[in-house]
Formats: sequence, structure tokens, C-alpha cells
Amino acid sequence: MADTLNNLAVLYKTQKRYAEAEDLYRRALAIQEHHLGREHPDVAVSLSNLANLYFVLGWYHEAEPLHERALAIREKRLGPEHPDVATSLNHLAILYNHQGKHTEAESLFKRALTIREKSLGPEHPKVAATLENYAALLWAMERPEEAEQFAARAKAIRSKQGS
Repeated sequence: MADTLNNLAVLYKTQKRYAEAEDLYRRALAIQEHHLGREHPDVAVSLSNLANLYFVLGWYHEAEPLHERALAIREKRLGPEHPDVATSLNHLAILYNHQGKHTEAESLFKRALTIREKSLGPEHPKVAATLENYAALLWAMERPEEAEQFAARAKAIRSKQGS
């Protein structure tokens, strides 16, 4: 049931039916917490989904504790080097970048990139995504030479993937 609610919420989010998506994400989260426990990895997925909705809405203050909790669950339950931990790090770093917390964002991007390169390989599309996000941060930090290096590496990965 929770998976169905999450899937429908994703659809509503893409249709910009944000209030309905939020309701479904919250319902799915409540069901998962009740049936699976508050620290189950599936709960982390639901927390991330809801946080990403809040991010799209510009509700950064509401998104931050959800992303932080999802990261904590994944680190505890999956281990600190798991690719899903890198996903949480990447999401939180993007949020921090938008909040102007550049130093915090940079450390999270570095860690996400290390995990993804190690667990997925240096040419994986998720590595490219992290590089692109990191490059955006470096541009915001007025470090254009570094930003261009990361962006070029991401572009090279994408061109090999045909995307």
C-alpha cells in the first residue's frame, strides 16, 4: 500500500499537484513507520521523496530535517559506504547549496562522489550527476576553474553513456 501511495505521489508531483502529492507521501511514510519501524531503509526513501517535494516548493527549512533523517537511517542500516548513502548526501548537499551553506555542501558532495566512484565505478551516470551538482556549487562559490573541471568530467561520462 505504501509503495502504491508513493508511486501515485510521484505522478502527482510531476503533474504539479503538490498538495495531493504531499498528502500521499505523508500517508506512505506513516504506514511504513508503523509497519516497518522508524529506521527501515524504505522509510528513508519516503523521507527523501517528501523532502524532495518540499525542495521543489522552496520549503528548504522543512526539507532539511527529512533529508538529514534519511541520511542517518541509511548510514545506520546500510553502512556509510552504500550507494544509497551517497544519494542522501547528494540530496542534502544540493539543499545546502540552495541555502547558501556552501562549506557544508562541499563536504557532502566530496563524500558522495567518493562513495559513488568506489561503489558504482568512475564512469557511472550517478557519478556524472554528482559531478554536475558539485560543479554548480563551485560556480556558486566563485571557483570557476574547478567548476569547469568537474563539469567537463561529467560531460565526458555523459557522452560515453549517450545521454
